Amino acid sequence: MTSLKSMLRLLRPGLGLKRWLALLVLGLFIVGLSIGLLLGDWLAEANLSLTGLTRWQFWSLAGLGGLFGLWLIGVSLYQLNKTLLGAFVPKEATVAYIADQVYHRQRRRREGPNVVAIGGGTGLSILLRGLKRHTDNITAIVTVADDGGSSGRLRRELGVLPPGDFRNCIAALADDEALITQLFQYRFRSGQGLEGHSFGNLFITAMAEITGSFEQALVESSRVLASRGTILPSTLEDVTLFAEVDEGAQTRKIEGESAIPASKLPIERVYLQPDEPRAYPPAVQAILNADLIIAGPGSLYTSVIPNLLVSELTHAIRASNAPKVYICNVATQPGETDDYTLDDHVRAIEAHTQVMGHHLAD
Repeated sequence: MTSLKSMLRLLRPGLGLKRWLALLVLGLFIVGLSIGLLLGDWLAEANLSLTGLTRWQFWSLAGLGGLFGLWLIGVSLYQLNKTLLGAFVPKEATVAYIADQVYHRQRRRREGPNVVAIGGGTGLSILLRGLKRHTDNITAIVTVADDGGSSGRLRRELGVLPPGDFRNCIAALADDEALITQLFQYRFRSGQGLEGHSFGNLFITAMAEITGSFEQALVESSRVLASRGTILPSTLEDVTLFAEVDEGAQTRKIEGESAIPASKLPIERVYLQPDEPRAYPPAVQAILNADLIIAGPGSLYTSVIPNLLVSELTHAIRASNAPKVYICNVATQPGETDDYTLDDHVRAIEAHTQVMGHHLAD
């Protein structure tokens, strides 16, 4: 019913569509009638006897009628297209102008800079949505320390890397972003074993089972969903994020990415176990080939820094000549960056990686 109402809005006065729609219907009717006359022998015989025309004359008239109907269809489609596009392109725009604009826009994206975005969580996916309008050469390097919710359950039960942040990135880079995001974010509300899981997490996990590896699952998922760019894990190792928080008289150790902000205590440092995980080689290569490296936005201690704790990645960042940019969250995050300024963010990254200053942020 809603779709019908939306369609009827196209018939409102002043849009200049009704005349061309009527012409289109007339053209279709004439073409259909001509085809019927040409193919219907019994109808042709009846018309020959009524009109006194020869069979050749009758077929010629029917053929001319069909051509006239096709001409009406062509004119109506052209005018409908022109009327609808008029709302989006300048009045003086020609077909050649529109074609050039589409070509140059696609070419600009195709030949755009190689941008590497490092992070995780919601912040990274939001950044990717903006970047894909300017370049197709995007590489997202995503943290694998997530252990909460559906991702944590799949990680514990099936031994896969947590798919949640990857799911968000794939949806953000997809052509049909709105539909894919809605589909991938859908969570099952009931069902034994399904309740609480998101469809996107199950999709990536199933793809990992089919392809035999998580990294290949990301490649195939992106291909199936027509996602632009490349999505890579920072490491393929099963790492756990730990934090040391200040309790006043002593320091307490907290295990697990999801438990760290829940403590609401000042964070002194975070680290990964096992120590010194090996970086995923394509992620290192992407950084070395980058024209621009972006860290953030995202949770400082649980999305951005965990990637930078993979030492091979930080060495690659240091070795790269590309500009490095840190995008700080606009608001502070309870349990992680309470009362933090931008300088506090920079100092935290510098303390954890020793690659800040001119090495990580230009």
